[in-house]
Amino acid sequence: QVQLVQSGGGLVQPGGSLRLSCVASGTAFSDYTVGWFRQTPAKAREFVGVISRYGGGTVYAPSLWGRFAISRDHANNTVFLQMINAKPEDTALYYCAATQTLRNSQDISDYDYWGQGTQVTVSS
Repeated sequence: QVQLVQSGGGLVQPGGSLRLSCVASGTAFSDYTVGWFRQTPAKAREFVGVISRYGGGTVYAPSLWGRFAISRDHANNTVFLQMINAKPEDTALYYCAATQTLRNSQDISDYDYWGQGTQVTVSS
């Protein structure tokens, strides 16, 4: 059974950076497309970005392009979400999710496995 465990959230100042990790167990993570999503109490869960199986291509939400980057560490079964130039509106609960679909899906319903979520708060 695939399990995703997230870490790395916390408090970051505006303009700062933060890296979230998503570690998979029970499978070879490179076989999965991995997406990142975020959610606030006021908004539905929204797409942040996605990285393809075997790690090459990435796609990001247009409004976040240039400030978020997703990468993979195949040896450690880990996917990272790097945030730079953090803004208060980035405050949210962030989730990683995995699917074996071949396309870089932005659709929540395509994802079969989810991390537990990690809180990111951007505040001075």
